[in-house]
Amino acid sequence: MNKVRCLIVDDESIAQRIISAYLNDLSGYEIVGTCRNAMEAMVVLKDHKVDLMFLDIEMPKLNGLDFLKVLDNPPSVILTTAHRNYALESYEYEILDYLLKPISFERFLKALKRYSPREQSSPNQEADLVPRKKYIYVKSDRKTFKLLLSNIAYIEAMNNYVIFHTPQKRYVVYRSISDLLTELDDRFVRIHKSFVVNKIKVLSFNKESVCVLEKDLPLGKTYRDSIDKL
Repeated sequence: MNKVRCLIVDDESIAQRIISAYLNDLSGYEIVGTCRNAMEAMVVLKDHKVDLMFLDIEMPKLNGLDFLKVLDNPPSVILTTAHRNYALESYEYEILDYLLKPISFERFLKALKRYSPREQSSPNQEADLVPRKKYIYVKSDRKTFKLLLSNIAYIEAMNNYVIFHTPQKRYVVYRSISDLLTELDDRFVRIHKSFVVNKIKVLSFNKESVCVLEKDLPLGKTYRDSIDKL
């Protein structure tokens, strides 16, 4: 079995040592580099294949989230930071987990369980060969739009149409919500016969409603189990 190739990017030497020690205590993981900033990490990513990157957020010159923006094909990422305030924003980058420093070994192991290889050798695991979809194409107002899935806050059904709500604008599309659900991944959950929400965009919820984009959406009785998914 091939080892998981890991890159540690953190400007704090003690954080580098802790993560390195955790990985060295486990079989199946190989550290291909430790970097103090995004520029050093770019060099390693260019010269080596990296499966999993442990990435700090607040670093000099270029922070971790901005670093992810400039990568065309980033590896799987676990964020490691002392700051809670980036948590909601960070999940728009499809990270595996968000670890708060100081990181316990138990919490570290839990994060590692979220990693799965992007390539599988077994021909019976064909579905795992397909990368996670980032975009969806929709026709609205006689134009075709490319929507980033992580930017969609919620989807509303209205007769034979669905409305995609994003922080910037909304798109009215002629299709059924049940048909649309076949194209969405586990970031989206149905909370009502007329509403599907992006879990990352949820601000708050209770037994009656779910708040997205400062709007309270009704939570249908038959969909209350969806709260567990949130």
